[in-house]
Amino acid sequence: MKVTTTMIAPELRHSGEVFRHLVPYFTPRAFKLSNLLIKPLKGLFSHDMRVTQVDILRPAGSSVSGDLRLCVYRPLLQPTAQPGMLWIHGGGFALGAPETETGFIRKFVVERGCTVVAPDYCLSTQAPYPAALEDCYLALVWTQQHATELNIRSNQLMVGGDSAGGGLTAAVAIRAQDRGQVAIAYQMPLYPMLDDRMTTASMQDNDAPVWNYKSNDNGWKLYLGDLFGTDQVPADAAPAREQDFRGLPPAFTFVGSIESFRDATVTYMQKLYAAGVPTECHVLKGCYHGFDIIAPNSPQAQYAHRLMMASFDYATRHYFAEQPGR
Repeated sequence: MKVTTTMIAPELRHSGEVFRHLVPYFTPRAFKLSNLLIKPLKGLFSHDMRVTQVDILRPAGSSVSGDLRLCVYRPLLQPTAQPGMLWIHGGGFALGAPETETGFIRKFVVERGCTVVAPDYCLSTQAPYPAALEDCYLALVWTQQHATELNIRSNQLMVGGDSAGGGLTAAVAIRAQDRGQVAIAYQMPLYPMLDDRMTTASMQDNDAPVWNYKSNDNGWKLYLGDLFGTDQVPADAAPAREQDFRGLPPAFTFVGSIESFRDATVTYMQKLYAAGVPTECHVLKGCYHGFDIIAPNSPQAQYAHRLMMASFDYATRHYFAEQPGR
């Protein structure tokens, strides 16, 4: 899908074209350079939240060794137990950090009193699948085990993320369902990176701003390593390959109409719905990938985030999942 300037919503055109000019597409070198630019942000946190950093040891047999850093965000005042959200950052599996997600995290923590745990998971520039998924799932288990001390309602563990973080959100939900160790009440995979096959109409030849076909190809090659281009890719690596959607958590997403992930996102949500899973999916006209981050003050971004928070509010009132053994 070739994307012309006139296809972009007027309020998003300038920022989109500037980004497209600066970064036509992401290469492995661009991923590494972006991480160098992001590195100074680590450890810098907003003062309107209580933030602690926790290092947890990866178990023996993990794809990578050493500690996993978690950033735990809590409201300054939290008189009663609230939902807990595992929030997974985006970046094509190859770049990013919890600190780059402050805009999303603040909405849940400051505006809703939620506790958010954000893992600084292993990027694909360091190790391919399943390293990132192992880290995110480990963070989910840690959150479950520490729910009481974090003042989290154990029957309202939620998972969310944007882009590759959205893909990892779906993957974590699949892994949790398969293992039966942690119950997830709700998932929020925003414009998720789900499908390594890249055969949908919205993906083919997509040259929209921020993330296009070439970026996606490079991102999946790094993430899947030797699995890329084979039929051996498991569903918890590329959730679009999942066959059984029964019992997965209720889901919300939004996605731009001109972005490469549009078709895979809509299809995934349709399959959840067909399996009896409550779903909410919004396709926003003229929006490219990550428009809400690139142009946060645009009416499109504000509308998308209102939808997101309304769905979160509904979830806190209606979606519960008791932990196994309780």
